[in-house]
Amino acid sequence: MVATAYEARILRAVDHLWANLDAPLDLDRLAEVACFSPYHFHRLYRGITGETVAETVRRLRLHRAAGALLASERPIAEIAATAGYGSQAAFTRAFAASYGAGPGLYRQSAASAHQLEEKMVPVETLYLPALPCLALAHVGPEQHIDKAFETLALHAAPRGLMTETTRFFAVYYDDPTLVPAEALRSHACLTVPPDTRAEPPLERLTVGGRRYAVARFIGPYAELERAYHWLYSTWLPQQGVEPGDAPCLEEYLNDPKQVPPAELETLIYIPLAEAGLQP
Repeated sequence: MVATAYEARILRAVDHLWANLDAPLDLDRLAEVACFSPYHFHRLYRGITGETVAETVRRLRLHRAAGALLASERPIAEIAATAGYGSQAAFTRAFAASYGAGPGLYRQSAASAHQLEEKMVPVETLYLPALPCLALAHVGPEQHIDKAFETLALHAAPRGLMTETTRFFAVYYDDPTLVPAEALRSHACLTVPPDTRAEPPLERLTVGGRRYAVARFIGPYAELERAYHWLYSTWLPQQGVEPGDAPCLEEYLNDPKQVPPAELETLIYIPLAEAGLQP
């Protein structure tokens, strides 16, 4: 199948980008990795992934920078240099255009518990029916699960499995405050018809089939861990409900390639102890 061969070759380029995110952008090298002519590689990449190589690199570097701003006290100038910007001013302009605030204000405002709570209330409880999915396992930092979703989408799209009703979930099995980032386990998933076959490296996985506390979070993925902290430290104790024996889910309602990080919408599903009960 021609589409499958194209996917595999573009995926090699995507893997190379992730592994060399700090290296200068070299389209000829990417074309070589993908075994395409450099005269045609970039058109193929954009046609298959939906964005240019430069847009991919910029998005991934800014996503990593947002995580560094929240998780560390590293100087902004140092984070700007790591993200590939020659000056802090250039980094500030690019970051503000994507995240809705400059890096200093973003670091300060994201630390506000009150502002975080406003992004998530109200939290609802609902029954999520069992949903058959195609899934791809991911081991490593949570912010790198984007790579697994990219691979999943490149496998699914040519097979007609990406439709207007497709839903995108991640299953997270570990607590990132306890497990080293490189050992965190997760699955990237997309919903499919029940009779869909899984071809390696994809597998079949069912999500849902139980009751959850669900919070809609609007904002960058880099802030999600703070949302989890609020849910576990504040909301669950106040409500007097107990989490169930199942992993948490996230459902992604829009595409980071299409909207700025400040407008990303994520549903956080925390399983409740009354597992399997219908409403």
